[in-house]
Amino acid sequence: MRLLLRLSGFIDRLTERIGRATLWLVLVAVVISSGNAVSRKLFDMSSNGMLEIQWYLFAAVFLLGAGYTMLRQGHVKIDVISNRLSKRMQIIIELFGIAVFLFPFVVIVIRLVWPLVMNAVVSGEMSENAGGLIRWPVYALVPLGFMLLGAQGLSEFIKRVAYLRGAIDDPTKLAQNRPAELALAEEIRTKQVAGEVIDRVEEIVDMIEPKKPRGDVQ
Repeated sequence: MRLLLRLSGFIDRLTERIGRATLWLVLVAVVISSGNAVSRKLFDMSSNGMLEIQWYLFAAVFLLGAGYTMLRQGHVKIDVISNRLSKRMQIIIELFGIAVFLFPFVVIVIRLVWPLVMNAVVSGEMSENAGGLIRWPVYALVPLGFMLLGAQGLSEFIKRVAYLRGAIDDPTKLAQNRPAELALAEEIRTKQVAGEVIDRVEEIVDMIEPKKPRGDVQ
């Protein structure tokens, strides 16, 4: 169990690093999109390659970030029934879902997509649009993303088995810990909103509060 938990910890650290790196792709996509829009409006210049790289980055964010989302317990769950069950039963259900649904799904997708990736590499498939990009890199994101998702699924499986054996605490709570920068951003936003609410309340109080009569000036 200790060896498996060390493997799980390694996978978690790898997923964390890849997820944090993937976050920067959002900024890159925004910069490229803005630059492309400005050049098109001001200079009447555009590029199909610049448009397609935005699609590639969009695909990379979702595919490479899938494992990170799983690590942070960000995937959608239907908890209408499971919330009424004990934590142990919830963990058993999650183990069943990972083993019966996630792992086979990952394997099937990789097996189906891999031949397309290899064919694109061998043929040097290019976009049909003028000035478009080569296709195999974006094809390769699919098996790569699902391999990372499968690896994180293995880590989550190990942690849940360890929890059932009493080796670790609840892994769902540990995974829900937010990064420090996200917690800081939320705290700043909360304080800003709170300050605006207080200012608005004071304005309303000043409007509805009856004015005190001024005393006679001696």
